[in-house]
Amino acid sequence: MRILVTGATGTLGSALVPALLKEGHEVRALSRTKRESRANVDWRWGDLISGNGLEDALRDVDAIAHLATSGPKGLGAVDIPGTRTLMLFAREAGVPHVLFTSVVGADRAAFNYLRYKLEAERLIIESGLGWTILRATPFHQWLDRRLRDLSSFPVLPVDRSLPWQPVHTGEVAKRAAALLGAGPESGEIEFGGPEVLNTEDLVRTWLRARDRRRPRLPVRYPGRLYAAQRAGALKTDALPTGVITWHDYLNPPPLDLSGDDFAIEHTASPTSPANQPEQDPDLHVYGGDEGYERPTRS
Repeated sequence: MRILVTGATGTLGSALVPALLKEGHEVRALSRTKRESRANVDWRWGDLISGNGLEDALRDVDAIAHLATSGPKGLGAVDIPGTRTLMLFAREAGVPHVLFTSVVGADRAAFNYLRYKLEAERLIIESGLGWTILRATPFHQWLDRRLRDLSSFPVLPVDRSLPWQPVHTGEVAKRAAALLGAGPESGEIEFGGPEVLNTEDLVRTWLRARDRRRPRLPVRYPGRLYAAQRAGALKTDALPTGVITWHDYLNPPPLDLSGDDFAIEHTASPTSPANQPEQDPDLHVYGGDEGYERPTRS
């Protein structure tokens, strides 16, 4: 299959692209900057909001993995207008299947960022195309970054009443790749991590793994979204789940690539753009799960 990936430079996209390649699919990746096609990835320039470049990017595509999002800071700048534009061009191109990555709880706690994801889901469901919605719990990688940012303060605010069910992006990518290969589900599928932790356990494990010391200040986070999380609306009992725990993500075994030619070819070096997200212009616009920081101009 030839699959177009939006948000290919984001946290999930950078895991999905090699997962699709390993399954034998042809990958076409959308970018707002011109990139040289390499490593079996056909990069195409295109803008989700203006629609520029989408006709070319969607030509002869068998499926779309729509991961691009403006993130919590973007006020739906890509999630809604970008999805609407993508669906218009996808209908014109006759694309048979669109997989959209959303968030567990979007249908139960449509507040803040989640209401944009739910509206984007509606646009895809009503597009007339074959569709699959994959809702995931928070990524290990996202929580790791969030705690790293919070650790710059003298104390860490900890709401012990909040449950978290983190999942590894690699496992979400593997699930998405399988769903793309299987064809449209016409349904919403939830996928979560293997365990539920409270914030105290989450933070304690992180501090130990990152060898940091910070006093923890008990707080109660305000707002309707945290109230919904506290009530369990952002967890899922759906099976299968991921298998990589928070502890195992933070304390991975040494990477052994001996004998795995594919892994060697598709594992980024420490200095590659995939490991330098602050240098990637797409990542700050609509890369996977990042914040939208500047308007898109046609």
